[in-house]
Amino acid sequence: MSAQPIPDHVPADRVVDFNVFAPPGGEQDFFAAWKSLLGGPGLVWTTENGGHWIGACGEVVRSLWGDAERFSNEALAVTPGLGEVMEFIPLQQDPPEHKPFRMAVMKGFANNHVVAMEPLVREQARLLIEGLMGKGGCEFMSQFAEILPIHIFLTLIGVPPEDRAKLRPLGQQLTRPDGSMTVVELRDAADAYLEPYIRERLANPGSDLFSRILSVPIEGRAWTFDEAQRMCRNLLFGGLDTVVAMMGNMIMHLARHPDDQEYLREDASRIPAAVDELMRRYPTVSVTRNCVETTEVDGVEVREGDLIYLPSVLHNLDPACFDDPENVDFDRGLSPVRHTTMGVGPHRCVGAGLARLEAIVVLEEWLAHMPHFSLAEDVQPTFRGGNVGSLLQLELRWAE
Repeated sequence: MSAQPIPDHVPADRVVDFNVFAPPGGEQDFFAAWKSLLGGPGLVWTTENGGHWIGACGEVVRSLWGDAERFSNEALAVTPGLGEVMEFIPLQQDPPEHKPFRMAVMKGFANNHVVAMEPLVREQARLLIEGLMGKGGCEFMSQFAEILPIHIFLTLIGVPPEDRAKLRPLGQQLTRPDGSMTVVELRDAADAYLEPYIRERLANPGSDLFSRILSVPIEGRAWTFDEAQRMCRNLLFGGLDTVVAMMGNMIMHLARHPDDQEYLREDASRIPAAVDELMRRYPTVSVTRNCVETTEVDGVEVREGDLIYLPSVLHNLDPACFDDPENVDFDRGLSPVRHTTMGVGPHRCVGAGLARLEAIVVLEEWLAHMPHFSLAEDVQPTFRGGNVGSLLQLELRWAE
């Protein structure tokens, strides 16, 4: 979308030339591209993508992310029309409406169900690793990261894992749109796939995630089909991209830092804390909030209807929020709720526990069975920005 005029209430010194879907230099280093906004005003305006605010310091990002009174989740994204079309439950709902729906989803993701997935995660990780051993290298994103977490999620919701190939592009279009699909086409493609499964789960619930959630009454009544469709649509898109990006960044870090790799190989009990720190260091998710009442943020007026883009990377890597934030310190000892990788407040990611489990198991298996690995010298990692920034290419090498 072309740049838009600057609204009258936006001070000229708050305007930046910054496209959140293509941050300058982001193809080479997604994190450095975003960090270029740190050190200036805490709230800036871009005319790209219809015109919107960007939270540009950790304090603003963190506080507005969890402020459900002044800032609504209804808009979903700065992508024009996406929020109006998707109508996700519970992600686009605000308190108190969203509480019974979120509680139902959280029950579906209860810890006992997450822990029960560990054997499958470990089995699939080993199968993929066995297929790569002896090859001297791989393109990690396409040969591992884009396979395992989606296989796990599709198994969790009770649909064929082999459908990954046709569903994965839908997740990419939501978070990193390239213009090849309209938002209506994207929604309709997801709904067409999900509809028979939703109707079956409502009529004959099983043990899958969708069935568990839909079996929880909403304030004493059953889910309507429309509600069920919006919830399943929400979870489908949520399960197709975020963990893929997270795994790529973790392996990229270890490939670049052999000392960290060796430290974890020496003692696998260090891996859970390492996962927490790597999640903090390499956040990729951004959310959009729409202002529901004119207010002041960082000394400027934000008007009702304005959109604010909140990148987790600018909280996690802000020196005002974390000591030496770019340094990976496996002894940092921070709770995962202290950083913003998985969100904060009433909309913190419902799948955070499963994502953490998958990351722990993958690092355990990869480091236990694969030789020392590094980045390919002739092919640099490449990124693409978006609501979930992600590696597009991560070439690894190891001795056969």
